[in-house]
Amino acid sequence: MHENKKIQERVILVGVSEQDGDDTEDSLAELAELVETAGATAVGVVIQKLDRRHPGTYVGTGKVQEIRELILETDATGVVCDDELSPAQMRNLTDLLDIKVMDRTLVILDIFAGRASTSEGKIQVELAQLRYEMTRLTGYGRSMSRLGGGIGTRGSGEKKLEMDRRLISNRISQLKRELEEVKQHREVTRSRRVRQNQPVAAIVGYTNAGKSTLLNVLTDADVLEMDALFATLDPTTRLLTLGGKQELLLTDTVGFIRKLPHHLIDAFRSTLEEAKYADYIIHVVDASNPQAEKQMHIVYETLHRLGVENKPILTLFNKQDLADASHILHDAKADTVLRVSAKTGSGLEDVKQTLADMIRSDKIFMERLVPYTQAAILAKIRTAGELVSEEYREDGIFIQAYVPKSLYPLAAFGEEES
Repeated sequence: MHENKKIQERVILVGVSEQDGDDTEDSLAELAELVETAGATAVGVVIQKLDRRHPGTYVGTGKVQEIRELILETDATGVVCDDELSPAQMRNLTDLLDIKVMDRTLVILDIFAGRASTSEGKIQVELAQLRYEMTRLTGYGRSMSRLGGGIGTRGSGEKKLEMDRRLISNRISQLKRELEEVKQHREVTRSRRVRQNQPVAAIVGYTNAGKSTLLNVLTDADVLEMDALFATLDPTTRLLTLGGKQELLLTDTVGFIRKLPHHLIDAFRSTLEEAKYADYIIHVVDASNPQAEKQMHIVYETLHRLGVENKPILTLFNKQDLADASHILHDAKADTVLRVSAKTGSGLEDVKQTLADMIRSDKIFMERLVPYTQAAILAKIRTAGELVSEEYREDGIFIQAYVPKSLYPLAAFGEEES
């Protein structure tokens, strides 16, 4: 009998530092986490300082030779570059190093392919993979040498590399049509929420900041929790009941990261835009991470790219049980900041109260005697607003309530809905 053992890939990480004081080292440390999440091990790191990346080989010819020697020393099976490579750069490096060459984008796509569980998530990942491969097919030639397994061949990878350009184009068109149907379904759902005056908060943040843990603790969502990058991929929406019988829909979104590939931004736009159409943004930050401030900046950059502007923001500095008490974080972009621990539950009651206050601030307080002939308005107020009190009198029902601005004319004056 022969025992088949899965050989773990051993990769060398390569980055280019284009100016002093940049975050190349931090980015490579994060890349090491990414390759580990993808199932490989980083056995070496090479950084070259250049004014700009070499157009043909990403790094200079001298560094290419240094990488060759490191491959022999470490018995590496692949090289991962910290930026997205052009087809020419990938082809040239593969030829010069005689080893599998990957880039940051390919690793992230591979992780996404392994994490997608819903049909929508799988469509989005395959679309991103195909768009990435579309520009690179000519670089691989007939041998399709990257079909040997490992990172970059997960999901639909093996099939798509055997297709020619025409078949890939047809598949992309088909996937875009399927995503358009999903987008239309989302728009119908959003329209229904607007009609019902149901507020929505999007939970955003850097990957592994604790968004899924927060959703689980607040709503018993039972979403997968792992101390890993991109532990959850598919968005989850759950109902949160707050004080005063107010309700809020919480939607968990895909985690952000440095150099999030534009292929993923395009493919996951309908999912990521949940934040664009939400009423409130809950920004979860890993306060225990030394790079927390940089990660916050990346989250806000990504939100800007998605067109998420002028939303009330509640920032939660999470993982206070692990954070350095002497390192006080601030967020000038947030309307409210709270320090919490989703794992221990510390501060979560304050989160609920703050969300209730945010929702209430968007409503109008009213006192009115409602004739019994118009009593149906109370059901609308209970659904879309907050009925504080009701007193039944001979001439009607005296109410105190917070109502959405769109419902106020009807509730306050008894007008008929148009």
